[in-house]
Amino acid sequence: MPDSPAAAPPRERKPRRDIDLDVLDSHLGYSLRRAQVWVFQDFIRTLSVIDIRPAQYSVLVVIGANPGLSQAELADRLAIERARLVHMLDHLQRRGLTERLPSPNDRRTHALQLTKEGQRVLKRAKALAARHEARLAEKLGDGAREQMLALLDVFVTK
Repeated sequence: MPDSPAAAPPRERKPRRDIDLDVLDSHLGYSLRRAQVWVFQDFIRTLSVIDIRPAQYSVLVVIGANPGLSQAELADRLAIERARLVHMLDHLQRRGLTERLPSPNDRRTHALQLTKEGQRVLKRAKALAARHEARLAEKLGDGAREQMLALLDVFVTK
């Protein structure tokens, strides 16, 4: 039997070139986007153990807090395109986490609710999300998380 080829030596990383961002460093939108990417990557890693994505987490949280909510109300509240929400709800329903029941108020709509499994998964997801939020608070320092939430609240329509 021929000898197996030797493993290739690990490649050395080139030092990162210092790239000038010019005015981008002073653009609020650029900084928000960079922060959002970091936050989402951490959140995605954190919830990956239960195979839940950020938008799915938001949907489960809002349905859990508002059983009987319609798809249209959920889409409007979370600013999710309705067609995308339908696809996501189909996926969550196939996983046995949500169900659509006939609405007691309007025959044309569904009342959304979590299944028992959905409640269990949401409880676990909230615990994982709390760990993620603790990492953010640690990264920002004392009180800065609350300050940032207050500042960003200006952009959130309630």
